[in-house]
Amino acid sequence: MPRGAPPLSLLRQHDTHRLIPSRHLPRDASVLAPLADDDEELRAVMDLDGVTNDRLIAHGQRLPGIGLEELVFGVPHADVVNASFCHAHPLGARFSGPDRGAWYAAFDVATSQAEVGFHKSVHLAEIGRFEDSVTYDDYLADFSASFHDLRGARGFRACLDPRSYVESQALAERLLAAGSLGVVYPSVRHEDGTAADSLRRALTGV
Repeated sequence: MPRGAPPLSLLRQHDTHRLIPSRHLPRDASVLAPLADDDEELRAVMDLDGVTNDRLIAHGQRLPGIGLEELVFGVPHADVVNASFCHAHPLGARFSGPDRGAWYAAFDVATSQAEVGFHKSVHLAEIGRFEDSVTYDDYLADFSASFHDLRGARGFRACLDPRSYVESQALAERLLAAGSLGVVYPSVRHEDGTAADSLRRALTGV
């Protein structure tokens, strides 16, 4: 495993792309609404959901990887930004673990599409189904901060392994503990593409 940290680069990038599945509901409606027959039943369903909803658990300071002070409030798309950190994949992602997510974003939409396409294909293969129809919303975020830069950095090739997140997650854990703001790196799924993972919510200006 590489020790130390990649060099820092000042990242000033506007309109990075993060594709998130659309909810197919009005923005002021709950995704749980189709499960209930009336408002009273919906409230009961939402209360039950709140017991295991990672974002709500984080609001109550009961999520091990996230503190309430790290959530963002009163800014556009705050719930979307918070959810990306609170609802981590059970196995983690390239630069995040199962207890704390990150805001992944690509410099161009084609790179984000390639990333989404890869993970969707893996999911469909796991369930043995290869037909699906999903729409996505493209969230644009601006960054102006110093990120640890894997583009051309020596000794970190294993962190860009297309088949494993072991080394990259170990690096992310060390960087996070050291106060890193994020990582910028060459895309593993899209040739010549570039991606960035913001490790801090407050940096994500959507």
